[in-house]
Amino acid sequence: MIDKLSWMAIYPEAALLIMACVIALLDLSTTSPRRTATYVLTLLTLAVIAVLTGFNAASGKTIYGFGGMVVSDPMGNWLKCFATLALMVTLVYGRPYAADRGMLRGGEMFTMSMLALLGMFVMIAGSNFLVIYLGLELLTLSSYALVALRRDNAVASEAAMKYFVLGAMASGFLLYGLSMMYGATGSLDINEVFKAIASRQVNHQVLVFGLVFIVAGLAFKVGAAPFHMWVPDVYQGAPTAITLMIGAAPELAAFAIIIRLLVEGLLPLAIDWQQMLTLLAIASLLVGNLAAIAQTNLKRMLAYSTIAQMGFMLLGLVAGVVNGNTYNAQFAYSAAMFYIVTYVLTTLASFGIILLLAREGFESEEITDLAGLNQRSPLYAGVMAIAMFSLAGVPPLVGFYAKFAILQALIASGQTMHIALAVFAVIMSLIGAFYYLRVVKVMYFDEPLTATTVSAPHDVRAVLTVNGALILILGILPGSLMTLCAQAIVATLAS
Repeated sequence: MIDKLSWMAIYPEAALLIMACVIALLDLSTTSPRRTATYVLTLLTLAVIAVLTGFNAASGKTIYGFGGMVVSDPMGNWLKCFATLALMVTLVYGRPYAADRGMLRGGEMFTMSMLALLGMFVMIAGSNFLVIYLGLELLTLSSYALVALRRDNAVASEAAMKYFVLGAMASGFLLYGLSMMYGATGSLDINEVFKAIASRQVNHQVLVFGLVFIVAGLAFKVGAAPFHMWVPDVYQGAPTAITLMIGAAPELAAFAIIIRLLVEGLLPLAIDWQQMLTLLAIASLLVGNLAAIAQTNLKRMLAYSTIAQMGFMLLGLVAGVVNGNTYNAQFAYSAAMFYIVTYVLTTLASFGIILLLAREGFESEEITDLAGLNQRSPLYAGVMAIAMFSLAGVPPLVGFYAKFAILQALIASGQTMHIALAVFAVIMSLIGAFYYLRVVKVMYFDEPLTATTVSAPHDVRAVLTVNGALILILGILPGSLMTLCAQAIVATLAS
């Protein structure tokens, strides 16, 4: 329904914006070098926002506000909730790292991260081309600033410049594609665009031309090959806490705008964009898995791993529409949503360990830096091993079930091409297992390079333990999360 008050559709966004401004002002009077008050107030704000969005999602209501420009539906609200929780975990993991490197001399890290989250919220809630683009720009501009936050570090500044240049180009692609769609259909509203395309009265060639640019822009945002150039350099060059900030929660927002644009708005063009996504998925699986084998830098390896993982997620979107029929859409898109949520969960754990092992003057970025971790700390070695096994798709961890759900959606479509894609994905996963297992081998079988014990603040230790446990528990009992994703997708398709 379209809400007459409108504000009911965006009150979590309004609360987040107000608190980001309040925290920025209050931080001006803070003298603590570790910004304890700012940190605690930020976490409390995010906890409240997570509860609000979770409550909205659980209600199952779909509300359109501001004349249909924004939408509050179960899929969007769950993704907002998960993105907020991911940012909370990121701040818990990243605060000690940032404090040791002078990144907390001001409260910019907390304020900019909240503004980046606001950008994700706007992207997720957008039901209009302009709203989605405004949210995307708010996220990306905040991300550029966060990557360059360590102003005295030349590598971080270089990474921020690369991210800015390539990000501006990708935003231009997306904006040009959206403008083509507006020119062809005469509307910026996603639902109106859907109706115009479904009427078959719009020039198909113009639509496909615009679609190419839209898919290119979206591929950049998720880091799919061949639009992946920024991912390894930015992951490696950015401060590790910021790498986690741009590599976890924003993937949920990117998934949301893919669903909003391609499924809700451009579903009548599915036969066209599915072919494009198929090529992107194949290229991502090839480039990501093969390039990751050659990496010695752990952050760079995880960057190529991300490219491969996004290729796997795109396969779920490929399987949704078969010969114009959407009977497989619910299962395929819910599998893709499940995949992206569990990927973020696993990424948080893997980068959490890297942040934990880093200390003042030492980044712990090389794979060899993990040598003998099991002898120094069995708990943290165990969490990292769980994360690596999950990314590799080893049962009974959640990564296995996520990959299985995608493969099941491909095979259920009954298409020879999709079955071939499933076989290809399995082969690529076997190749990818090599570099994940190499990390485990280094932790458990190599001699430690230092006898330094691994210690962590109590909050980091507790969150890391829960993070690792969830990867295992959701692998053994995935039903509740899978059902949640399926119900969210059904509500989105029905609206």
